[in-house]
Amino acid sequence: MPLALLALAIGAFGIGTTEFVIMGLLPEVAGDFGVSIPTAGLLVTGYALGVVLGAPLMTVLGTRISRKRMLMLLMGLFIVGNLLSAVAPVFGVMLAGRVVASLAHGAFFGIGSVVAAELVAPEKKAGAIAMMFTGLTVANVVGVPLGTLVGQTLGWRITFAVVAGLGVIGLAGIAKLVPDLPKPEGVRLRHELAAFRNVQVLLAMAMTILGFGGVFAAVTYLAPMMTDVAGYADSSVTWLLVLFGLGMVAGNLIGGKLADRALMPLLYISLSALAVVLALFTLTAHNKIAAAVTITLIGALGFATVPPLQKRVLDQASGAPTLASAMNIGAFNLGNALSAWLGGLVISAGLGYTAPNWVGAVLAGSALVLAVVSAALERRSAAPSPVVAGVAPVEQPTPVHH
Repeated sequence: MPLALLALAIGAFGIGTTEFVIMGLLPEVAGDFGVSIPTAGLLVTGYALGVVLGAPLMTVLGTRISRKRMLMLLMGLFIVGNLLSAVAPVFGVMLAGRVVASLAHGAFFGIGSVVAAELVAPEKKAGAIAMMFTGLTVANVVGVPLGTLVGQTLGWRITFAVVAGLGVIGLAGIAKLVPDLPKPEGVRLRHELAAFRNVQVLLAMAMTILGFGGVFAAVTYLAPMMTDVAGYADSSVTWLLVLFGLGMVAGNLIGGKLADRALMPLLYISLSALAVVLALFTLTAHNKIAAAVTITLIGALGFATVPPLQKRVLDQASGAPTLASAMNIGAFNLGNALSAWLGGLVISAGLGYTAPNWVGAVLAGSALVLAVVSAALERRSAAPSPVVAGVAPVEQPTPVHH
């Protein structure tokens, strides 16, 4: 794998850290600004919505410049957003900083996926995409726990300043290591938009929303589930999230390797297993050891779907993949928001803290159904025109010219 992928992974590490570290620092941020925890939760919601909106917006704005230059501009935006959060005098400025940083998220991973795939041979594309996403998964194992620890001991502003520093390192790495790949000739915004007329692109994005949404239906409410149901202490939640992150790293790397060999079979297996494990989590959540194992498996199976789904979008939108790739990153965040909302509904209905696991199982199962439909449509379109057995084609008479 080329060194340029390392630079992309560093940028992904910084983005992953800033996205998730806020969840562990909400009490400190809320206390400093004198707002409630639900109000401070807008820092999470605002970021997710910024990703969904920023993915197409920033990608469209970047259609006229090279992908390397756009990646550098996005990292610059990420740095500014985190610095703004670090020095925010009031909550509104902090929220604005989060939104600014989030605008870089979807386009960075979308454009970065295209660049990563172009840096390697065709049979290694999914592995290259997975290598970049390794930065995001490692952030959940290293960046988020360390960022939370730093924020709780030295102050949350230091955490965001450090994350901005990671952005500077990522920017320097992209400038130094990523080649200035030429833009595809003749590709304009209308070509990028045309990809969304392809039903396979839309199906892949729907699978992304439902499949990864299944993961976040459970993980969003992991803390109360583990403390109230499994009996873990509050302090143990951080390490349970580390286990989830380790599963993400393993699943991402394995998924990237296998997707280059058998993409659709991998989706069948991973989505089927994810649906089963999420359903079982309603039972294993009552036992500490079983719950810890299940959390790791959810992380692994959930992220095993990321490289194949991202590659599926790139393959189906091969003529103009940049916008579709970025929108698929937005689809991940849309799935997170949808599943968190549905999980909250079943808890509010009095069904208990394990009820979101059933929501996740249904979402993952729905993604599996879409995968089967997608493959069936692909086989049908690739099938040769049927020839009626035993009937010879009628020859057209040859015109005679006088």
